[in-house]
Amino acid sequence: MDEWIWQSASSLARAIQEKKISAEELIKLHLERIEAVNPTLNAVVQLVADRALSEARKADASLARGEVKGPLHGVPMTLKDSIDTEGVITTGGTKGRQNFVPERDATVAARLRSAGAILLGKTNTPELTFGIETDNLVYGRTNNPYDLNRTPGGSSGGAAAIVASGGSPFDLGSDTGGSIRYPAHACGIAGIKPTSGRVPRTGHIIPYGLGAVDSKTQIGPLARYVEDLALILPIISGVDWEDPAIVPMPLGAVSDVALNELRIAVHTDSGVRSPTSEIRKTVQEVADSLIDTGSLVKEDVPGSLGIAAEINKRVGSGDGRAWFRRLLDKAGTKECHPWSERVFDSATPSSSIDFAASLEALDAFRSDMLSFLKNYDAILCPVFSQPATHHGKTREEADQGGGSYLTPYNLTGWPAAVVRAGTSAEGLPIGVQVVARPWREDVAIAVAQHVESAFGGWQRPPL
Repeated sequence: MDEWIWQSASSLARAIQEKKISAEELIKLHLERIEAVNPTLNAVVQLVADRALSEARKADASLARGEVKGPLHGVPMTLKDSIDTEGVITTGGTKGRQNFVPERDATVAARLRSAGAILLGKTNTPELTFGIETDNLVYGRTNNPYDLNRTPGGSSGGAAAIVASGGSPFDLGSDTGGSIRYPAHACGIAGIKPTSGRVPRTGHIIPYGLGAVDSKTQIGPLARYVEDLALILPIISGVDWEDPAIVPMPLGAVSDVALNELRIAVHTDSGVRSPTSEIRKTVQEVADSLIDTGSLVKEDVPGSLGIAAEINKRVGSGDGRAWFRRLLDKAGTKECHPWSERVFDSATPSSSIDFAASLEALDAFRSDMLSFLKNYDAILCPVFSQPATHHGKTREEADQGGGSYLTPYNLTGWPAAVVRAGTSAEGLPIGVQVVARPWREDVAIAVAQHVESAFGGWQRPPL
């Protein structure tokens, strides 16, 4: 197997510019890898091989003239099927869009292509990204590369599975309730949910402008290596003059973060759902390693975690989830996935008085959480209560509190990175989560880099 497919996007970008490998050669290698693993994974649902090869030849020709398009010149990528791609079918996992071809790229897709990245294809997602397992009526189910009987997570499960398997150096996920972080944990790769207001959602299946639930959804990178999070995030960030929630906030440099000056709160149990003993042990080992760097690490848990799920439900279902129905109607979907039906079945509309009270409770929750963070630069904790679960079991675990490590940080809007730090007895990846103060993605990534260095990070799956 060619070792180039296991390199980081950062390394590949340097290798192309140093002419150690051509963009065309690199695209061919990744297309071959997708062809080899995708029949068992069902991660890549649209392939644009001819277009990718054509763009690669153009990239090589321009490099020969001394012209570099950007920091990702000639580097292959895949993109989650919830992100619009000009000229390429983008379904968002829903049947009403199974033949939908966008006329323009989403903002994040356009920025990556302008930086020189070359699209290989689209990766699978549950319907409208609203699921913690990746399955839909258009393309079916995606499998985990470490155990095909288990889920790669959702909603960025296709992205995480193909990146972990060497079919793509990086992808973009979206995170409304853990959809970047849980797949990164389940597939043993790195990912970051940026601060709310950092990355435009223009052209995403869950768009900007959804009122009370608008701030929950963020787009961020998924990659095998933490250094690629630092490479990609600045490219996709910043005002696009369409998404009204985006703030022109500078990104801090990861290299400027001093670990020995950080104050880190750590907890191995949310108090809602206890994780496995292996996950608790992994988080504690990471905490001990941070103490060795000089970080001030204190065992502490935000007292508001226990009410996050109820607040999330009240705010998200206050209108009976009519907002979700409008998205389905906009897509033209008449037949939706059973998980989508469950979204409506579990939602009870509230009166305007009760809904206003829910919004006040959300603000109070955010204030309480912010007060907790006053004394810390970051929080270290589990990602989920278990490693990747068997197909069909994740929602049950999440409903019982397994997602209590994820949802709170969609409500606060804080940045949160995930990186692999351990392995379960079954050989499944175990990730840890690093949550930072708002706008301090540099801190989250710096801590994740330390974890990767100390514990090895991503490991090849048995495919």
